[in-house]
Amino acid sequence: MNEISRREELSLSGAALRGAPWKTATIAGGAVAAASYGMGVILPGTADLPWALGLGISLFALIAAIGAVAKPDIGDRVTRQARQWSLRHPWRFALMPAGITAVLTYPVQLVLDNEGIFGAAWDSAWRGALVYLITGIVAMTMKGRAR
Repeated sequence: MNEISRREELSLSGAALRGAPWKTATIAGGAVAAASYGMGVILPGTADLPWALGLGISLFALIAAIGAVAKPDIGDRVTRQARQWSLRHPWRFALMPAGITAVLTYPVQLVLDNEGIFGAAWDSAWRGALVYLITGIVAMTMKGRAR
């Protein structure tokens, strides 16, 4: 009986994200969001703040997730074990960054884009699905790092 519950999987994913490169993820996500919006301001009629913020949030979650599992041997014992679990189960781990992306982009889409409840949920779900796919694929390619 090696099955663990969904709650335990989320706890392991959260533990694996402990010690992620949050500062780097924040700076990179903010820089990409600013550059995206800045390019939209430079090119007339293409500035889209919700798109730029969504792109920055998505990149923030990707960098944090990939940075967390990139070095599975760094951190305390619990963090190392959680990161090794994440590398052995990349698709289950990818649910956490995807959820973070969807939850953070929903208010941006709802308030700034005026799409309504369902339109904002749809856009947030697609962003989360994209982060899920990319995180899962990258973590799967790093599978050999787990002992």
